[in-house]
Amino acid sequence: MTTLQGLAGSRVLVTGAAGFIGSHLVERLLREGARVVGVDSFEDYYPRALKEANLAVARADPRFTLVEAGLHTLAAEAAGDGASRLEALVRGCSRVYHLAAQAGVRASWGRSFRVYAENNVLATQLVLEACRESEVERVVYASSSSVYGDSPTLPLHEDAVCRPISPYGVTKLAGEHLAQLYWVCRGVPTVSLRFFTVYGPRQRPDMAFHIFLRALLAGEPLVVYGDGRQTRDFTFIADIVEALVRAGAAPPGSVLNLGGGSRVSLAHVLEVLADVTGTQPDIRVESKQAGDVQDTWADLTRARELIGYAPAVGLRDGLSAEYDWMRALRA
Repeated sequence: MTTLQGLAGSRVLVTGAAGFIGSHLVERLLREGARVVGVDSFEDYYPRALKEANLAVARADPRFTLVEAGLHTLAAEAAGDGASRLEALVRGCSRVYHLAAQAGVRASWGRSFRVYAENNVLATQLVLEACRESEVERVVYASSSSVYGDSPTLPLHEDAVCRPISPYGVTKLAGEHLAQLYWVCRGVPTVSLRFFTVYGPRQRPDMAFHIFLRALLAGEPLVVYGDGRQTRDFTFIADIVEALVRAGAAPPGSVLNLGGGSRVSLAHVLEVLADVTGTQPDIRVESKQAGDVQDTWADLTRARELIGYAPAVGLRDGLSAEYDWMRALRA
């Protein structure tokens, strides 16, 4: 099986194209010879300048087209032939990667939940509906390990009962259910990928590694929530992008974990950060935040079997790459 088969010369749609993961995926698709249509609404969750920088390489490629609009707007506006603008964008695409979402566990509580429901649940339904009458070969939906919640059984297998403990996790699980529903009832060939704590260059400013490295570069204290014994399965961005490309060959209806292949404590992460940066961090401990799970660790058996997924970048090398990017960004 050639997982890159069909990309050269094909048309691919990527929602959330200016984001951390989306921009890396766009560049990879362009390198594989695809014509890429990127959609992004440039939400103000973090500075637009960072997203513009993410797209610098893609914008220089004539095979890349950026559509700056929200998915709700595209679904509501007519394209002139009886279809919506979103349906017109999907038309002729071999793959649709739906990465656009309102991110962040801690920010998803309270009044903010309405934004999460609109951008993560309703927007996903609009994308799936737009794909109903198309010839798209795969719709790849970006889910999250947050759907599992605080499971007592590790590593986490895709068939485990999902009990998310954050509103964000609830919306990502709802998106998965929609993807499965549209496959079973409407024949839209969906694949859902559960990302486990993705990091690397272009990581969002609200994510832990970005926050830690920014503090170290500024000579400021590192704020740690919890006792440091909580563990995560950290996944480098290049491994995620490889899996996204390979997911085009996964059977429709599949749900796959994508992790880094190991379980690492926060305390160990801080040790690696000190080694990578040559700086001894000044650590300030605060109480655990609502919605933060204690442990994550992905069972990768299904991803290995179905798409040949094999994470290749270890934590130290990945953190070094993100540190180099942060220093260049700061400069």
